[in-house]
Amino acid sequence: MKKILLFLLIFVYSFSLDLNPKILEPEEAFKTTFIKNQDNLNIKLELGDNIYLYDDKIKIFISKPQKIDITQNINIPEPISYEEFIVHFNSLNLTIPFELLKSKIDTNKYEIELHFQGCSKAGLCYAPISEKYLLTFDESAKKEEVKKKVEQKVSNAQNLNETDTIANSLKDGNLLLVLATFFGFGLLLSLTPCVFPMIPILSSIIVGASQKESMTASRGFFLSLVYVLSMSVAYTIAGIIAGVFGANLQVALQNPYVLVVFALIFVALAFSMFGYFEIRLPQAIQNKVNKTTDGKEKQGIVGIAIMGFLSALIVGPCVAPPLAGALVYIGQTGDALLGGMALFVMSLGMGVPLLLIGLGAGKFMPKPGGWMEGITRIFGIVMLGVAIWLLDRVLDATIIMYLWALLLLGSAIYLKIYQHIIAQLITVVLFLLGGILFIAAISGATNPLNPLEKFTSGIATQVASEKLVFKKIKNIEELKQAIKESDKPVILDFWASWCVACKEFEEITFKDEDVIKKLQGFTLLQADVTQNNDDDKALQKMFGIVGPPGIIFWDKDKNEVTSSKVVGYKNPKEFLEIINKNF
Repeated sequence: MKKILLFLLIFVYSFSLDLNPKILEPEEAFKTTFIKNQDNLNIKLELGDNIYLYDDKIKIFISKPQKIDITQNINIPEPISYEEFIVHFNSLNLTIPFELLKSKIDTNKYEIELHFQGCSKAGLCYAPISEKYLLTFDESAKKEEVKKKVEQKVSNAQNLNETDTIANSLKDGNLLLVLATFFGFGLLLSLTPCVFPMIPILSSIIVGASQKESMTASRGFFLSLVYVLSMSVAYTIAGIIAGVFGANLQVALQNPYVLVVFALIFVALAFSMFGYFEIRLPQAIQNKVNKTTDGKEKQGIVGIAIMGFLSALIVGPCVAPPLAGALVYIGQTGDALLGGMALFVMSLGMGVPLLLIGLGAGKFMPKPGGWMEGITRIFGIVMLGVAIWLLDRVLDATIIMYLWALLLLGSAIYLKIYQHIIAQLITVVLFLLGGILFIAAISGATNPLNPLEKFTSGIATQVASEKLVFKKIKNIEELKQAIKESDKPVILDFWASWCVACKEFEEITFKDEDVIKKLQGFTLLQADVTQNNDDDKALQKMFGIVGPPGIIFWDKDKNEVTSSKVVGYKNPKEFLEIINKNF
């Protein structure tokens, strides 16, 4: 095990050595200078190497004493087309005549605000940037100008969204404190649906192993540790790839073909637990492994490691602020070593419940025998449940309802062979639940957690009338047009059919009465990034979204409100707190 850990550390470190940090810091990529001349204010925006600006993101305002957009009155150099975007590659030299300012509003003090956003050819898109300058025509106002700059720096720090705050903590924090913080993030994430599906998977592995030899607490913990370490390595590698190259490996593996194959693997595991056959490594690999004295043990460990690695990539794709913050840090600095370490300890924190399951296996796992065979078959049923849970991301919701119903009814029939009173009670409950789901599926219900939704239509009618309706947008052009046509603040929700947290938003947050009432004053847009095609990737890249769920906000003046950006699931209370900060 020590050799494996040493190899993994050397692998991650050597991987990072090849990554020459060519990504510039924002202050290096964009250098803004305001020069007050006799008749005008000159703004110089110098761009670093391989940096470009989005033309439509360049905005110039008089922000005080009254907010006035003067972008159309400023002579901005002609942009060019680059990768389907309209951009500027050359530094900008913008002139604001004092006469223009006086014609808009006559005062001795103006606050000029410049908004822009750009990207690097290396593949990183920077967050939108706002620069302000206090223009006065009175020498006594110089002290106030200095004070204003200091206040602006403080304001910028306070207005960072959760993801950017975490990314900055990686840049400025103490190494041990940063790693301890990310381990804490992992503990919190262990309570989310991202980790829940891994519990029955690991439990079935331990049950299967206990059939071959007696299970002790130390052995159960060791098997769990192999699973968790493999899971952590997968998260780390996927995170480094996403941060450096902008290619989210976990999202890419959520396509129907991969999910169907993995679901079939779980079906095979289930039938193996039912005793129809035994899953083993190919004979050639077995022969090599069995040359050592502990060959059979290593053979099992290899299978557990593979399952842990794949589970992290396919079963539990989880986007949360800590993950997004680490990826933003890697993307901005190229420091894959520190970013990878943060992701590794975070995933170890996520695996703590799994380690506890393994630790308790030696105490509570029954001894091999007839009783153990029954337990194994029950976990076979659980494996079928995991397969259906995976297929929920691919198949029609009604078909999934039928599959859950058949699984419950089939399990009830299977357990009927046991005469124990507890087994009989469980059988009755499964028959009732399976029957309810089957009838619900016939009625057209689509939510297994609310199978009677079609039979409560009288109550649901009032709720449906207040249901939030999101307009679908497919690409950047449709988004720009929708924002342009809106006379209200705008919300863009990134959604995918395989995203568990997206469904939590739908079923919990977006059905909350207070949230519905608040969002009625917004234009609601939704980008379905299930297919992860080029348009989907371009949209996510534009806003630094690692994967769904993610929500972007614009105010009534069509300015993006970056401090309200949401990454990962938020319950109704948390979501309203974010909105109420700026709206």
